[in-house]
Amino acid sequence: MTGAPAGLWTLAMRRLRADRVAMLSLAVVALFLAMLALSSMGLVAAGWEEEVGVTYAPPSFIGPDALTHEGAGVARTAPPPNPFDPLAGDIAAIIAAQGAAITAPPPARLPTLAFGADKWGHDVLLKTIKGGETSIVVGLAAALLAVALGTLFGAFSGYFGGVVDDLFNWFYSVFTSIPPILMILAVAAVLQHKGVATIVLILGLTGWTGPYRLIRAEYMKHKGREYVMAADAIGASHWRKMFSHIFPNISHVALVQLSILAVGFIKAEVILSFLGFGVPVGVVSWGSMLNEAQNELILGKWWQLTAAATAMALLVTAFSLLTDALRDALDPKLK
Repeated sequence: MTGAPAGLWTLAMRRLRADRVAMLSLAVVALFLAMLALSSMGLVAAGWEEEVGVTYAPPSFIGPDALTHEGAGVARTAPPPNPFDPLAGDIAAIIAAQGAAITAPPPARLPTLAFGADKWGHDVLLKTIKGGETSIVVGLAAALLAVALGTLFGAFSGYFGGVVDDLFNWFYSVFTSIPPILMILAVAAVLQHKGVATIVLILGLTGWTGPYRLIRAEYMKHKGREYVMAADAIGASHWRKMFSHIFPNISHVALVQLSILAVGFIKAEVILSFLGFGVPVGVVSWGSMLNEAQNELILGKWWQLTAAATAMALLVTAFSLLTDALRDALDPKLK
């Protein structure tokens, strides 16, 4: 007996599993998402704000004593006693105690700072992991908001047409006529309050135009097909036809747009932080790290820039390759 034919998602997973680059990219993205989850739960990089090294401690893989400071191990000796000074005995005791503390053996924990320390002595590697939590959350949340708005607007515009379509098209034309960076800065100036939620709103409210255009075209194409007419014949409401019948057949378009926008918004967060519209003081992200690194490069301290740029480049590259593979796997023309 012949089984049921494979559906779109089953065929897509088969194509993805056959693509080694896509599976490697998926593993890298999954690793970053796992680090995000562990960091948000406080299991990883919870102590990134602890001072574990001297200011601008260089990268080291051999376990140097990054906690000791210059002058450690040099004993201080008390000056000759002054018989006319009533406090001479107390001063000598204090100096002797300080000398004993300085010449004491170093702490047992000798950290290996793979990417060195920043100007506050924070471990740059842990800081990069914690910063990735903020940047990835901003990218995914803003992409989800933009795709949700674009899908909702595109569904109403493409399905109803007429005056509704003209209204949304006018709204779309206004947004696309303004350069994206100016639109982002305008929304940022209106919202003003700095915070992760504000950045998500800034990016989500300005990034819905791409998904809108594609979703609108798909709804215009699908609303006249037989399965939609059959749903109309049995009395299905407009809302049910839009989101219970048509949307499942075009959901792959929204999924691909979600992955594309997530990559773009992770990079956009860096731009906002560089321009001063990014995360507030006390919240670390890859953008704030790169903003700090521009001043450190003048002093020849390159490791914070390297850590943040490497992490962002690795995630963005893996996400982009996975998006391309996902787009090819979900393309119905390949069925």
